[in-house]
Amino acid sequence: MRFDPPSQDVGNIVFFEHVNVRVPDQGAATDFYVDGLGLTRDPYMMVGTRNMWVNCGRQQFHLPRGNPQRFRGVIGLVVPDLDALEMRLRNVSDRLGGTRLSWRRGPAHTDVTCPWGNRFRVHAAGGTHGGPLGIPYLEMPSAKGAAAGVARFYRAVMGAPATVEDGTARVNVGPGQSLVFQEEGAGPGAEYDGHHLAIYVADFSGPYRMLAERGLVTREDNPHQYRFVDIVAPRGKKTLFSIEHEVRSLHHPLYQRPLVNRTGGERRP
Repeated sequence: MRFDPPSQDVGNIVFFEHVNVRVPDQGAATDFYVDGLGLTRDPYMMVGTRNMWVNCGRQQFHLPRGNPQRFRGVIGLVVPDLDALEMRLRNVSDRLGGTRLSWRRGPAHTDVTCPWGNRFRVHAAGGTHGGPLGIPYLEMPSAKGAAAGVARFYRAVMGAPATVEDGTARVNVGPGQSLVFQEEGAGPGAEYDGHHLAIYVADFSGPYRMLAERGLVTREDNPHQYRFVDIVAPRGKKTLFSIEHEVRSLHHPLYQRPLVNRTGGERRP
């Protein structure tokens, strides 16, 4: 193995924490995310019926109640065991009949579609993406010719290492975590419905200043957090892709909060 120090650089984005998509039915969401995927509902926060947070290793899914949203692309997921995953999905399939729930086992991973159409590529722990639990990557379709500009945006504005190869931009958003933009001909805002992702950054003010200069800051939530949606060419105004980023400082009270994760196989005999 070649010694390659730059490959170990994390950059300014030190941690990708959660994906937020609305769900219309918290009961069905529990059947899928908790009973089916084997993840864990956070026992301390958002424990009512208006929102639910589901723990997945050090990451989370945030699932507020509302009209369903679909993440554009594929959410990478690591679980302990694919055989156990398939058994759990079979067990919940009757309860989720009439929805878009489906799965297909492949040689290296299992493709799963949630009741509302979100797609997951599920890997077993200990494989290419490690584990035991987590969201190692988000894979999103971008317009033809957009990958190089997307990579430049993250490098120049967000201070994140990013590479481009064969029409695919890979952005480092934490140790073992990446945002992947694949050129597939989709427009920058195609089918975007407001879902978001959350990241923590070491340099909070630098990206804010550059985004604000371009009129890209969409919300200032609190002293620790702001948001932006459009990824633009650094030297122009053309929007290359749209997805809301919830940007948090390392002073945010939720940074590195320990998360409870059960063993998905635990059940009453």
